[in-house]
Amino acid sequence: MVKARRGSPSPKAMPSLHVRDLGLRDYKEVFRAMREFTDARSAATVDELWFTQHPPVFTQGQAGRSEFILAPGDIPVVQSDRGGQVTYHGPGQIVGYLMLDLRRLGLSVRELVNGIEGAIVALLAEHGIEAVGRTDARGVYVGNDKIAALGLRIRHACSYHGLALNVDMDLEPFSRINPCGLTDIGVTMMSALAPDCTVAAVQPKLARHLAEQYGFEVAVSA
Repeated sequence: MVKARRGSPSPKAMPSLHVRDLGLRDYKEVFRAMREFTDARSAATVDELWFTQHPPVFTQGQAGRSEFILAPGDIPVVQSDRGGQVTYHGPGQIVGYLMLDLRRLGLSVRELVNGIEGAIVALLAEHGIEAVGRTDARGVYVGNDKIAALGLRIRHACSYHGLALNVDMDLEPFSRINPCGLTDIGVTMMSALAPDCTVAAVQPKLARHLAEQYGFEVAVSA
């Protein structure tokens, strides 16, 4: 820790980020909770990062096109208010919802998105996985295979929704859609590319990398 000189201003304290692990939760339940949190927050509300996994569900972005949903079968399709097209959520995938006050943090939407992608790329590099973000189709890719999807909503200068990182899951449902509206990509996951990749092992690292991107101090909440 750097000590301030006498007579000079004290270093500015790092803002806190409350990280909550919700476990396996129904998508609609968490979607509703995110909107309620965002509508109720004030200028003093501490920013939060919610981690969860969802039972199998396809979610459609606000301007999503139905033709990208090919054969959902018995997996429900839920309309969302995030950006982007259709994607899949299921057990073994880390879903991270970022409830951040962009005005307070001095972040543009582009900086928010770049930070999410940068955190995921850094996390994957820890596991020896070379990945990149793409500006033409947001998300994180290993070669031509998508490993993480992004979808956000901004209301009153505050964000919700966030990211979905494939860790160790059944990828078959992705074949029932055009993920994020793309027809020329594959889908992959961390456990197919590096050993010992589980949600329990990866999630704390992802929280750390996200906090570093935005200058947060992590506070784990119940």
